[in-house]
Amino acid sequence: MNIAPNSYSRTRKRLMTAAASLAIAGAVGIGALTSGTVPVLAEAVRVDAPQVPGFADIVERVSPAVVSVKVKAKIDQTADNGSDQSQGSDGMDNLPDNPQLRRFFKEFRGFGDQGGQGGNRRFGDRDRNNDQPRPEAQGSGFFISDDGYLVTNNHVVSEGSSFTVVMNDGKELDAKLVGTDPRTDLAVLKVDSDGKFTYVNFADDSKVRVGDWVVAVGNPFGLGGTVTAGIVSARGRDIGAGPYDDFLQIDASVNRGSSGGPTFNLNGQVVGINTAIFSPSGGSVGIAFDIPASTAKGVVQELMKNGSVQRGWLGVEIQPVTSDIAESLGLKSDKGALVSSAQDGGPGKKAGISAGDVITQVDGKGVGSPKELARLIGTYSPGKPVDVTVWRDGKSQTIKIDLGKLPNTDKQASADQQPAAPAGHDSLADLGLTVTKSDNGKGLVVTDVDPDSDAADRGIQPGDVITAVNSAAVTNTDDVSKAMADAVKSGRKSVLMQITHDDSNRFVALPVGKG
Repeated sequence: MNIAPNSYSRTRKRLMTAAASLAIAGAVGIGALTSGTVPVLAEAVRVDAPQVPGFADIVERVSPAVVSVKVKAKIDQTADNGSDQSQGSDGMDNLPDNPQLRRFFKEFRGFGDQGGQGGNRRFGDRDRNNDQPRPEAQGSGFFISDDGYLVTNNHVVSEGSSFTVVMNDGKELDAKLVGTDPRTDLAVLKVDSDGKFTYVNFADDSKVRVGDWVVAVGNPFGLGGTVTAGIVSARGRDIGAGPYDDFLQIDASVNRGSSGGPTFNLNGQVVGINTAIFSPSGGSVGIAFDIPASTAKGVVQELMKNGSVQRGWLGVEIQPVTSDIAESLGLKSDKGALVSSAQDGGPGKKAGISAGDVITQVDGKGVGSPKELARLIGTYSPGKPVDVTVWRDGKSQTIKIDLGKLPNTDKQASADQQPAAPAGHDSLADLGLTVTKSDNGKGLVVTDVDPDSDAADRGIQPGDVITAVNSAAVTNTDDVSKAMADAVKSGRKSVLMQITHDDSNRFVALPVGKG
């Protein structure tokens, strides 16, 4: 068979090209085998996620201003637990000379960290075993000026004899106590140094909203600077710590040793000072309480200036206005503070405040509760004249009062003893009470209370003295009946009884009996 020259030439070129391709592929394959590598056919998985805002920039800027506060307590080291320990001994003299073993026993016994008190826990300075102050306690604090003033909690330093500040870089500096305010649990220390300190400012916490992000910085368990984040859980919390409770609640993890540490907003400003946690177990469960910046700022400034805080004093004992009390007085709401008694010699009584008045405003600012009144009066200086608006006899009136100086100790009424009831008992059946005239002729002594009555539900008990009903003094049961009848005519469903027990005074609203 004859093949055309051109066709033969084309066939030969195709065969040579195929042979060359096979040769190249074979060389690649041999190279892979001899080198032990496999060609990369695809990239590893990588996800370009949305950028989530973090706290690193805030922490980097504020951390140098936050310190650890070491406190040596004013205590006698002599043991009181029956063991044979000499003055100054830590009870470990008989242990082997092993640093690790000694450190274990020292930490196990509770020295060097902070204890607590269960429930709403302030990190106190007591040994958990014998309730004695610890030789050394540790808390947190933060600088508020470049010349060395710093803020911490009063309960961190209250029993201290000397104080050491540990900086963020580990440097230790001696500090002196400038002043304390136990009522708000705040204290100010001062570090003297030639250099300047990084410091932070207080925020306007009126702009803080529930749900805002916050960053807490402290020294938990003596570990050193630690940062946790969370949100503001609530405002205006009252945890029974003092007369000026108005805490921010946050859910950032706060533990022992963080007392006195700051909580920051996202602008690096201090919105609160860590002071207590709710802790059934002793550790953080996500419920921490901060002294708000608005409270701390004024107190700190006065401590820096005077070393103590002088507060205005109204000189009245007050109680909440319940819905029943409000109805009995003709008030439209249960806001305000009901004066249960005006203290003799106090500025309130001198100006004309009397038991049964409901304080509704101070200098035009509304008073929502007794706590709010206490906080409001506490912001004024002694001697300051204020206009106090009260609800009395069904109408408002304003009384000008020159505030006094808050005494160091508040008068506490004793309820340990009950006055004896003389013979001659009368019945107030509609109220569930049996009464008799008092020895001095002022008021009616309760001798028996029906356990199923409204009076019993509201805490009236034998020994109480009814001195007035709806602001009218009573000396017999007819006075009470008349006051009840007047209340019915006025369309009110309750009468307001003024009750005394020893030196204490309170008001109780009782529904008007049927029939």
